[in-house]
Amino acid sequence: MIDYLIEENRVLREQLGKRRVRLTDDQRRRLAVRAMAVGRAALNGVACMVTPDTLTRWCRNPVAHNCDGSRQRGPGRPRTSIDVAQLIRTMASGNPSWGDTRIRGAMFNLGHDVGRNTIKRILADAGLEPAPERSRRTTCKTFLKAHLQAIAAVDFFTVEV
Repeated sequence: MIDYLIEENRVLREQLGKRRVRLTDDQRRRLAVRAMAVGRAALNGVACMVTPDTLTRWCRNPVAHNCDGSRQRGPGRPRTSIDVAQLIRTMASGNPSWGDTRIRGAMFNLGHDVGRNTIKRILADAGLEPAPERSRRTTCKTFLKAHLQAIAAVDFFTVEV
């Protein structure tokens, strides 16, 4: 029976690959209770989903303390705030010749330390192209804003002969 369960665990691990297993509080508690009954020496040969150190830590510290919601941060980097992303989009659309490095420097001067790749990702998500293409393609709004005086002069100050 134990050999079968070990082989079943191996098959499940192969299916999961390198993905991280997300456990609920109840699952952690159940594993910690079973780990206390098995003992650390036996866990070294059996435990595969989490390390024996993690299981013994769950036994020492109550699971409720580790998962009470006081630490809400999950895996990975924290997301960029919406206000900072909006400011980056505004800078890029208002200054089409500015590249990622220039925008990063302007953001740093304002007190926001944002990486170049983060700026690239924000601009790509917004549908804005990189600096060389952005400065070559003028939008209708930018064109009208730049040539408003000439357009007004042609419309209102022409004399028909």
